[in-house]
Amino acid sequence: MIKFNNSTDTNRFVHVPVLSRELIEGLQIAPGGHYLDATVGGGGHTRLLLETFPDVMVTALDRDGLAIAAATSFLQEYNTERLQFWQGNFADYQPNFGKFDGIIADLGVSSPQLDGSLRGFSFRHCAPLDMRMDQRQSLSAAEIVNHWDEKSLADIFYQYGEERLSRRIARKIVDERPFQSTTDLAYAIAGCFPRQYRYGKIHPATRVFQALRIVVNGELQALEKFLHVAPHWLKIGGIIGIISFHSLEDRLVKQGFRNSLILQNLTKKPIIPQADEIEHNPRSRSAKLRFAQRID
Repeated sequence: MIKFNNSTDTNRFVHVPVLSRELIEGLQIAPGGHYLDATVGGGGHTRLLLETFPDVMVTALDRDGLAIAAATSFLQEYNTERLQFWQGNFADYQPNFGKFDGIIADLGVSSPQLDGSLRGFSFRHCAPLDMRMDQRQSLSAAEIVNHWDEKSLADIFYQYGEERLSRRIARKIVDERPFQSTTDLAYAIAGCFPRQYRYGKIHPATRVFQALRIVVNGELQALEKFLHVAPHWLKIGGIIGIISFHSLEDRLVKQGFRNSLILQNLTKKPIIPQADEIEHNPRSRSAKLRFAQRID
């Protein structure tokens, strides 16, 4: 029997905000402004917003109930007049008041989710094949890995993970399933690669795990919808800043800003972390930040 670490991850949800200097500067925060943090995580970016002026207000969203709980605790000094939370998919949010002066979104999986031992986002821990950001949803990585047909698996590994060995990996998964743990799945995937590629800087299972996470959470579909609706939540002159972590996300953000009829793209090239930030937080190295401004 596989034994999983059942300790709670709630108290360890501490997230270092990425590109924080560049994000706060680019938003051009104004006194008395109301801002939307569409992916609050541990609350790092939201705290920076609230610290700019004593009358700035923030509405903070997240799909992950643990993130909401952690951010609530981390930001408990701020009263409900300045800070409000909402749990759910940012693409499904509907403002029930006026428009925002600015919007931020830090996409992807946070360090606490990757490092946690319960959610199955990473193969660094022996964990259930879960990967659900919102535990209220039914679809999990286990359902996909153990029940989807070989062609569907190969398609998502190639489309969302850009994995060149997608067909070989899908065939092996179908032949050897069911899988119960992240480590068992990662071991099977690694076996599809020539030996010289199994011990490089990037683990052979990385792209497949990315693809599974994206599909489980409908990440790209949610981002496409968010890019369509969020500009309408901005006041004229309001700025939206989005941080992405892989090419599929960045491509959607780039196209969404350029193709919008009510946004002016402010970043011809994405803003990337400086050397000192990468040294302090190596996971920030793949981050890309883009800005756009609401026009009349």
